[in-house]
Amino acid sequence: MTAAQSEANLSEESSGQQPQAAGAPRVRFAPSPTGYFHVGSARTALFNWLVARQSGGTFVLRIEDTDAERNREEWVDGIISAMHWLGMDPDEGPYRQSERMARYHQAIDALWEGGFLFACGCTHDEVDARNKAAGIATPGYDGHCRDLALTRDEGRALRFATPADGTTLVRDVIRGDVEFPCASMDDFVAVKASGAPLFALANVIDDIDMAITHVIRGEDLLPTTPKCILLWEALASCGWTTDGTAGPVGAPTPALPVFAHLPMLVNEARKKLSKRRDPVAVESYRDQGFLPDAFVNYLGLLGWSPPEDGVEIFTPEQMTEWFRLEDVNHSPAFFDVAKMTHVNGTYVRAMSIDAFVDACQPWLVGERAPWPDQGFDAEAFAAMAPVVQERVAVLSDVPAMVDFLFLEDPPIDEEAWAKAVAGDDGARAILVSAIDAFEALRSSWGSEALHAATLVVAEGVGRKLGKAQAPIRVAVTGRRVGPPLFEALEVLGPDRTIGRLAAALARLDAAGAA
Repeated sequence: MTAAQSEANLSEESSGQQPQAAGAPRVRFAPSPTGYFHVGSARTALFNWLVARQSGGTFVLRIEDTDAERNREEWVDGIISAMHWLGMDPDEGPYRQSERMARYHQAIDALWEGGFLFACGCTHDEVDARNKAAGIATPGYDGHCRDLALTRDEGRALRFATPADGTTLVRDVIRGDVEFPCASMDDFVAVKASGAPLFALANVIDDIDMAITHVIRGEDLLPTTPKCILLWEALASCGWTTDGTAGPVGAPTPALPVFAHLPMLVNEARKKLSKRRDPVAVESYRDQGFLPDAFVNYLGLLGWSPPEDGVEIFTPEQMTEWFRLEDVNHSPAFFDVAKMTHVNGTYVRAMSIDAFVDACQPWLVGERAPWPDQGFDAEAFAAMAPVVQERVAVLSDVPAMVDFLFLEDPPIDEEAWAKAVAGDDGARAILVSAIDAFEALRSSWGSEALHAATLVVAEGVGRKLGKAQAPIRVAVTGRRVGPPLFEALEVLGPDRTIGRLAAALARLDAAGAA
């Protein structure tokens, strides 16, 4: 073992010490653009953003895009767009790992010259075969090439020579001290055969160069952290200096950052959220009409809660004031879409009418609207907005509440028709009476008069008002549920209301004649 390697051996007493950072913290969010923006990534970004905001620090965005086969530029755009929607624009970046390869090679050279890396010519199959022959059930590298002194050209990859003794200690703000015996760690691959650094090495180099003081990320990366610590200390032993990305060129390797590993997000089965089986794309929630402040509010509840018990609705400013990393719970957090929807509904109902009408516009005009733009009546929607706002949880629910106003012939839910009209022996009498009663109201058309007239219709057929409304609602709106009926009929107007009642009566009679 070289002297430099000896210095890199991390004991319980010396490894993983938190830095005494001078000045405000620098945090980073470092996603890989391999898919839609995951809600777990959004929660990680939020907690980093909060640490920076509450202390006047710097929030850095770093795109880890070295996996050319899986990365796509549209995913990068999606990450940046979603972060902007959530109000978490970075203070610096985005930096791209793909543009820092020359820097990584400098670090690889330093580690090689310092004796921390060795060339390995083994394939996975060869390692597995040797382990099997030796009766070793646990898979892992057996150190075969460590002392062969292969040249870099002879190896398939470069491995880090993990110390044989000692313990690497991760001091974690959320989880406390976590010990990793060095003897239980393989000589891990740090550099691929292509010369590209693997995740741990690239991250360490970036964090050093960018003067990152806090590494706040998901707990799935906790097993990688001791490798990062070993690499960090090895680079320091090599006299590694920064490249000036976030400070003076040639500044010495800083002390280790503060580590905080956030609890994983789980679904209702308490299994880790999966892109394949769970709705995890932030973009999809944005497109459904979740409000950004409500979404951020709910993300904040995933592993953390305000200091005052029972408080679940708060502004980003309040969360910034209250948030502390040490208050984050290490237990898995349930990503509950139903609860998030409830939180969003609370935000929707708290909006001013003008703000609500404005927020609904993408669902009322343009590609998302289920009617042609010329069919939309802004005044009619404004009249209905107060009652609609009280009944929707997400903005994408709005069109179904008002489409009967803007479609010439709104579709009729056949299940609703079968139950409330065709399957109701009293529906015909209700429709006939309603047509007559509403005709008499043309000169005094309004919700109160419509309510009173329908109450008379209900009494005439021996029903309560709610039961009498059902066939009228389906005939006019096409659905059994929706905004308050009489306010809806007032906005729809007498001609279309009575015309639709007549059309429903004709359909019912035609079905009976057949």
